[in-house]
Amino acid sequence: MQLPFRKTAPTRTYKGKEYSDYNHYKDHLEKDFEERCGYTNCHQFWFGGRRTFQIDHFKPKVKYPELLTKYSNLVYSCSYVNRAKSDDLNEYLDPCDTDYNLHFYRDQIGHIYPMNTSDTGKYMYKALKLYLKRYSIIWMLEALEEKMDILQGLVDQTGDEQAKNLFYVITTKYMAYKKYLKAVQ
Repeated sequence: MQLPFRKTAPTRTYKGKEYSDYNHYKDHLEKDFEERCGYTNCHQFWFGGRRTFQIDHFKPKVKYPELLTKYSNLVYSCSYVNRAKSDDLNEYLDPCDTDYNLHFYRDQIGHIYPMNTSDTGKYMYKALKLYLKRYSIIWMLEALEEKMDILQGLVDQTGDEQAKNLFYVITTKYMAYKKYLKAVQ
């Protein structure tokens, strides 16, 4: 069963002045990309927060120096993908201009796969190492969090003791893991 790669796509909304240093756009990119990597859709929290996220030049600055400070050429990105992409001049899909759900999908446990019909998706899958388990694990943790929210709503509505105990056990374990992650960031 193929699941969508992501629910919502990022949108570049910044329309202000052009900065001479592209790093000044980081606040705007963080907001426009909803604190997620444009290429993997992983939230920055799982990588250590905002300080670990980088600004990718969609069209490499080495080849396109005129786009160095153009907001339309910048992508909020996790450091792993940004380094993997680096100055690669091959074709990539702009996460704001292209529906990634037409080029990638996820399986039941969040693995990312390219669509058979997308040559660019296939290339990006290998070049950006979208096959790494970390992206699946993050997807699963976020899916678990969503289900915990639903379970909490049901517990609140019904007051069922068994559901309440199950929710407590799951939530306690999940929060302990998340607390551990925050402590090591």
